[in-house]
Amino acid sequence: MEITGVAGLQAILDFRLVTSPLVIIRAAPHFLLEDLPPSLPGGHNQPSLSAWPSPVVPLGGRVTLRCHSHARFVFLKIIKTVRSHISEFHKGPFKKSFMIKRVTTAHAGIYRCSGAHTRIHPVWSAVSDPLEIVVTGVFTKPSISAHPSSLVHPGSSVTLHCLSELDFDKFILHKKGITQHFQLPAKIIHAGLPYTQANFSIDTMTPTDAGTYTCYGSLSHYPCEWSAPSDPLDIVITGQYQKPSLSTQMGPMVGSGENVTLSCSSKTPFDKYHLSREGEARDHWLSGWQSHNGTFQVHVPLGTANPFHGGTYRCYGSFKGSPYEWSSPSDLLNLSVTGEDPIPAAYPGTYCIIELCLRGVLMRHRDLRFWTK
Repeated sequence: MEITGVAGLQAILDFRLVTSPLVIIRAAPHFLLEDLPPSLPGGHNQPSLSAWPSPVVPLGGRVTLRCHSHARFVFLKIIKTVRSHISEFHKGPFKKSFMIKRVTTAHAGIYRCSGAHTRIHPVWSAVSDPLEIVVTGVFTKPSISAHPSSLVHPGSSVTLHCLSELDFDKFILHKKGITQHFQLPAKIIHAGLPYTQANFSIDTMTPTDAGTYTCYGSLSHYPCEWSAPSDPLDIVITGQYQKPSLSTQMGPMVGSGENVTLSCSSKTPFDKYHLSREGEARDHWLSGWQSHNGTFQVHVPLGTANPFHGGTYRCYGSFKGSPYEWSSPSDLLNLSVTGEDPIPAAYPGTYCIIELCLRGVLMRHRDLRFWTK
């Protein structure tokens, strides 16, 4: 396997995404002019072709193809390639934009455009570089997870696992905000039922690697038809600011039935605080802040204590302008709950999301039952 295209190689260098055995940036194949229909001998003034808002389009969505040229063409051809089959997708008076109002799998493929100065006996320009239109939502979405954690220290490594019950040939990893996609062949694994999986590794974590990731699955026979995107996964780099502190009003040991409140505080006026509990997905406290003797803090009521609240907690701080760059974690807080109440059997492995807006004096709890009896 090899990386195709200088742009693909540069994307890897810029992104510093290292995978094993290799990351493949899939570029549309470059056809020689003699591979195109004989009515397209080449010419001059090569146009360019782009897609708005994106060449990756959900099933049923819409996309606009834009053929750009400084030459004053009067006639336009859009050529579509699916595997080795080349056909005319559109031919008519030249216009810069051509909208596909409702995308189906039939629109997936590789497109080029060409222009001519006359309609009768046209001499066509060179065709544009290829543009790949990908249709998503054709198959069920895969899942994505980060190991060992989605909270990553600078310089550490993290592996993103894309997993599906479907027999995909490859997985595609996408980072929000960039146009390049990273692809790996799928591997079949067996854990009771067969699964396909690909592992994408970020070798050395930096702030540019932090962001929101999704993955897709695809079949080799239909390379421009992808699954629905996985649920988004935020990869966060920590250690960017001084750590806050985490405490409880009653100390690290509380009795069953007592009200428990955790407080995360710092000298830095963070816009947002985040609380995580070891072994569970992290939870967000969207916060304003209160100043008390120069200290900014947020209070997080957990409710009436039961043994399920026991565990190891940390908190972080961040700013709105850089939501994927968090502070160093607070020192660990080991919370113990004493008493006879059993741990609720229905709750292991679940987590909660609580939103607090202290500036607006609004407190909103969502799914708080997961951390309460």
